[in-house]
Amino acid sequence: MFVVTNEHVHRTSHSVEVAAPAGVVYGLISDAVRWPLFFPENVHVERLEFDGTNERLRMWATADGRVRSWLSQRIQDPRTRCVEYHQTHPQLPVTSMRGTWLVEERTGATSVLTLLHDFTVHGDGAAEAAWVEGVLDVNSRAELANLKTLAERWTKLDELVLSFEDTVRIEADAEHVYDFLYRVADWPRLVPHVSRLELTEDIPGVQLMSMDTLTADGSSHTTESVRICFPHAGRIVYKQTATPALMEAHTGEWNVVSDERGVTAVAQHSVVLREEAVERVLGPGADLAQARRYVREALGRNSTATLHLARQYAESLTRVA
Repeated sequence: MFVVTNEHVHRTSHSVEVAAPAGVVYGLISDAVRWPLFFPENVHVERLEFDGTNERLRMWATADGRVRSWLSQRIQDPRTRCVEYHQTHPQLPVTSMRGTWLVEERTGATSVLTLLHDFTVHGDGAAEAAWVEGVLDVNSRAELANLKTLAERWTKLDELVLSFEDTVRIEADAEHVYDFLYRVADWPRLVPHVSRLELTEDIPGVQLMSMDTLTADGSSHTTESVRICFPHAGRIVYKQTATPALMEAHTGEWNVVSDERGVTAVAQHSVVLREEAVERVLGPGADLAQARRYVREALGRNSTATLHLARQYAESLTRVA
């Protein structure tokens, strides 16, 4: 129930028909940690608590070119295929935000997915309410369209989604390794496969970047990313907001883990392949298996090369110290 307030409660509703079983659709909704792979505006989701029903999440997402973050409480009910949520500390101009994901089963292994929002804004400002409603409309349509596309390919999800990691051992201080990965603006002069990089960091630890990367065949890819940095945890998570042609989505993480013998630097990647681009990029007759190998090798090669450069940098500083 809503707390009694003098502010007007604005309500929005968006629905889409999905040619997939209701259980498949609900499974995508309930697994919020994977949303950055499926929703264009979601950058990162941290699950802080979960007891099987009640869940607390920290979420980062883009809106009008800016990155916003909030805490969200969710209640999952797989029996009714309903997920209710509310933001516990919404960012102004939003003063309250609640909503519901509802999946309704239809005949013939189809379903209807509905997304409801109820919100209030500071001072009941008409302009602020219109801005929030506009953002919700754009994001909700994009979320539902992506979920529809993804759910309707549910029999191929295992082929389309690829996750992997590479590690490099480093005999140096973790702070030096993290420093190399954090100072991404310096990569064009430190990392050979990065030819250009533009960085904006208006909020400390939230980096927006555009980067040109050289591939093994000499071609160049331009990507745009949002990075969320956790210096005390030695982690940097990122979401590519503009991807190469072969990837529908790409999220990743740099992780610096200390132990008694040194440091393990980890590069993690998760990708959704763009099936319709496979033959265009890799040539006639190419299939998803080839695309998986190509992406695994290309991403792994570049990230491993970056980790080895981080090792050289960190170990040189450690020797000097």
